Amino acid sequence: MQVIIINGPNLNLLGTREKSVYGGQTFEDYFSELASKYPDVDLEYFQSNIEGVLIDKIQEVGFSYAGILLNAGGYTHTSVAISDAIAAVSTPVVEVHISNIFAREEFRHISLLSKQCTGIISGFGLMSYELALASLLASK
Repeated sequence: MQVIIINGPNLNLLGTREKSVYGGQTFEDYFSELASKYPDVDLEYFQSNIEGVLIDKIQEVGFSYAGILLNAGGYTHTSVAISDAIAAVSTPVVEVHISNIFAREEFRHISLLSKQCTGIISGFGLMSYELALASLLASK
């Protein structure tokens, strides 16, 4: 079973940016731990700060992978194009957020992606990815 985590802008800075919001662990370290917990899942990771590159990756894997865990970062609140890409593919997409977006600034309360996603996990730190993965596995 192939599942990919796709992270958007600024998530490459996890472990160094706003530790009070995002924690002190790098995503690469977290990903290694997560992958070792799920050895039967072919788990991949992709990150880009560029909206079009994220769309290209969703289209590339969106008809053949078992699932996409998508943390689109700031694009969650602004990108009609990413929302359209999610709607266009058949692979289920779970929207993931490390922080509780509803406890933050007002503009973060709106997601242009949620309507197209299977579900949303928000506010559990990096564990949000594992919860999203568990939800995908439970539905298979």
